[in-house]
Amino acid sequence: MSEAPLSARITCDIGGTFTDVVVTDESGRMTVAKALTQPAHLFGGLRAALARAAEQSQESLDEMLARASLFIFSTTQATNAILEGTTARTAFLCTEGFPDILVRREGGSLRPYDYTREFADPYVPRRLTFEIPERIEADGSVRTPLDERTARAHLAQARALEVQAVSVCLLWSTANPAHELALGELIAQELPGVPYSLSHLINPIVREYRRASGTSIDASLKPLMQRHLPEIADGLRAEGFGGELLAASSAGGVVPMSVLIESPLWSVRSGPSLAPVAARTVAGAETGSGDVIVCDTGGTSFDVSLVRDSDLVFTSETWLGEPFCGHLTGLSSVDIRSIGAGGGSIAWVDPGGLLRVGPESAGADPGPACYGRGGTRPTVTDAALVLGYVDPARFLGGTMALDTVAAETALAGLGEALGIAPQQAAHAVLLVANERMIAAIHELTVNEGVDPRDSTLVAGGGAAGLTIAPIAGELGCREVLIPRAAGVLSAFGGQHSDIVRELTAPFVASSQCFDFAGVRHTLDGLRERMSAFESELPPAVAGNVQRRYFVEARYAHQVWDLSIALEGDGIEDEEQLERLLESFHDAHERIFAVREPGQKIEMSQWKGRVIASTVKPPLGAGERGSAGSGGGEPQRRRAFFPELGEVEIPVHLGEQLPPGTSVLGPALVIEPETTIVLYPGWSAAVTDLGNYKLELA
Repeated sequence: MSEAPLSARITCDIGGTFTDVVVTDESGRMTVAKALTQPAHLFGGLRAALARAAEQSQESLDEMLARASLFIFSTTQATNAILEGTTARTAFLCTEGFPDILVRREGGSLRPYDYTREFADPYVPRRLTFEIPERIEADGSVRTPLDERTARAHLAQARALEVQAVSVCLLWSTANPAHELALGELIAQELPGVPYSLSHLINPIVREYRRASGTSIDASLKPLMQRHLPEIADGLRAEGFGGELLAASSAGGVVPMSVLIESPLWSVRSGPSLAPVAARTVAGAETGSGDVIVCDTGGTSFDVSLVRDSDLVFTSETWLGEPFCGHLTGLSSVDIRSIGAGGGSIAWVDPGGLLRVGPESAGADPGPACYGRGGTRPTVTDAALVLGYVDPARFLGGTMALDTVAAETALAGLGEALGIAPQQAAHAVLLVANERMIAAIHELTVNEGVDPRDSTLVAGGGAAGLTIAPIAGELGCREVLIPRAAGVLSAFGGQHSDIVRELTAPFVASSQCFDFAGVRHTLDGLRERMSAFESELPPAVAGNVQRRYFVEARYAHQVWDLSIALEGDGIEDEEQLERLLESFHDAHERIFAVREPGQKIEMSQWKGRVIASTVKPPLGAGERGSAGSGGGEPQRRRAFFPELGEVEIPVHLGEQLPPGTSVLGPALVIEPETTIVLYPGWSAAVTDLGNYKLELA
């Protein structure tokens, strides 16, 4: 395939608080806009953001949509539904004798000796778990035939319990899916119209908890996402969009919308997966660095991810909630660690008198107290406003005025509870939020053998610029970049994303007596599925296609698998096998500081990743002031810094700062979607591409 010429494209990211939109025209000029998310009607918030982008481009909404040949959509709706417990009422069908797969999970615990904690609830309650008499052996042979009569009785019981979705995960269905397929037919007969998910189709891996968990999550999301995704598509068509519609997936790229409708599990954590794509693009262009720490601070959460050697970092340990107590997707997805520490995170005092920030968020409705929508509890945004770090008249480019009095009232109550002044309480809120963010970064870097000082730090999200300077100082990062599109980082990442689809096939092999023929057969099956996906790619969007292959491996009898890239498209001889094993030893030593050259290595999952390139818009400063057009003297406002007290600082408008400009702290730099706080001792230089490079003097 050859890449299509550049045309207008639109990307969006619907978060828990804001909906972000990025539009690039045929020349590559970028327009960005934000609007409050409308959780009950996603397209309403999206349309408002699109309308603001069209207004900035001085055209009507239908004219802007008609020019676009590509629309890329991402949302946190699936993740939020899981964390908030608003997914569909789901039944779980499992092999008789194994009803506790979801209850016991994988048996781990971060606090194994804390007996005061209650055992976490399973994703599907036991009352909705049904044991099906059947049994497939590991070699695919049938040990116990499927008891259809009992299965129908269980489905009738599920119907009486008014289930809205069904998850099916039978033992060794990856070796022989006959019984799962038969149950699918029975579900269609007994529960017509109720969506269901079969584990061998959703995530064909050997480990049963991961397969069962991912399949149950997928089934529970189908009623929600199969309603919301078509709503977005229909809304865009009705407004005049006639191009290709793609959606972000957790694999760090985009896929046709039909893939997410069929398997919404891939939409979990899909929005944040585009942030490292954006960071990789900006860091590569600005510094040439291939090692990046990505900090995405939104209204609800703080997300951390990595780019190593210009590649996204993937993991199969994607937990929703606390590891071992939350729920595991089981997919190989972009490794993102999230904590509840965004701009809308609520500050509170625990029974012991300690200040806490998050994980509860004020969201978009009512939002922080300063939004003036009924919120009264203090948040990170309220604290920043009280400290003078946010201009209340220029929030969201001036489209939303903030209520300073409401923020001060909220922080005064918090300060009273802590016995300190409101400004000190506000500073304490940011300090606690910073410490939580730093801990999250350490978990993904230092704990994984990565030194933050050797990486470029790229900050994004609407709250990115509020605290990134002290965080970078604490980490010792030498290079800090804040993209001009930092406030819409994930949506901006969509502009530079490729089509990415990852497929998995199970086959257990050992480094001792390696089964070359079995691995070759497994990879041939993967190639057929990859070819089928490639044949359905939209020719107007997809360009050159590459394939990459991986295997998940571990030392014998261990639990944790490492994903190792294959040298080519297979393992044909002993030399290739030896190089693969050496790569595994290197990776294990880097991550766990242990290397066992003579140890047996087990390989269980084989993965193929299809990457179809898309045409990317050029990076550029866009519409900025030129040298000598600084717009006169900057405005000034009062702000509080612990080392200086309350002082008057300059306020610079980003669009008036031409490339080459340097701003010394303390100061504010205001972009329409975010504000950069330059603390004392820090400076920001506007690069030739219009981004900000921060340095500590």
